[in-house]
Amino acid sequence: MISKEEFILKESVKKAFAATELLVLELDMDDPAMQSEMMKYVSLPDGEQLQNHMDEKEYEILDTYFQKSMGVGMAQFDKMKPFMVSTMVMMGHLGTNMTSYEANFVTLAQEQQKEIKGLETVAFQMSIFDNQSYEQQIDDIIQLLDEDGSMKTFFDNLTEVYLSEDIEAIHSSLNEYFSYDKAFEKAILDDRNEDWIPKIGNYSKDQTVFYGVGSGHLGGENGVIRLLKDAGYKVTPVLD
Repeated sequence: MISKEEFILKESVKKAFAATELLVLELDMDDPAMQSEMMKYVSLPDGEQLQNHMDEKEYEILDTYFQKSMGVGMAQFDKMKPFMVSTMVMMGHLGTNMTSYEANFVTLAQEQQKEIKGLETVAFQMSIFDNQSYEQQIDDIIQLLDEDGSMKTFFDNLTEVYLSEDIEAIHSSLNEYFSYDKAFEKAILDDRNEDWIPKIGNYSKDQTVFYGVGSGHLGGENGVIRLLKDAGYKVTPVLD
């Protein structure tokens, strides 16, 4: 997600996209069943409430935030898993003047009549967050909300490093962010990167493919770029 004012899709990227036959994203985002499939995994088990995984102060912070940003209280989200609450917090901060690269690539693919595939299933992607306790996930959300300006600073810094197109700087930023939980970083980045390499090879055997994955997956010793090179692929950047 990025503000529409800062969204850039360079001509070099458009040309590379037009020269491919298939679009592969992390998920098959034109699957009509994707949203309904995702909804199966956003709710807590029956009888469980998110407020049972936080103290009164944390609940009050979230309740106040949602009242101010969305006009609804925390009770609206009490049956949701923390990762969904985190998504709603981010949406509340980012507002409506946003766009996403995935959505734009899906539109381009549909206009150019390209098929869209995914590297992962919804079920798998949702299960990643089970590698971290609800309490830790809530603590991460509260940290952004509990300090004046921390949310804005977080997203401003994230946007700045993203627009720099420096994949190693992006990786370093994420590495610092996940310093408190390296096991979760491994689950959300490294393990998935390794899983994608043979899938990329299979998709690319018989056709030219445009791949779109989160930029945090690209850099570092365990990033997709390095793993592709280690697997024997020639990797060159697409530049203006």
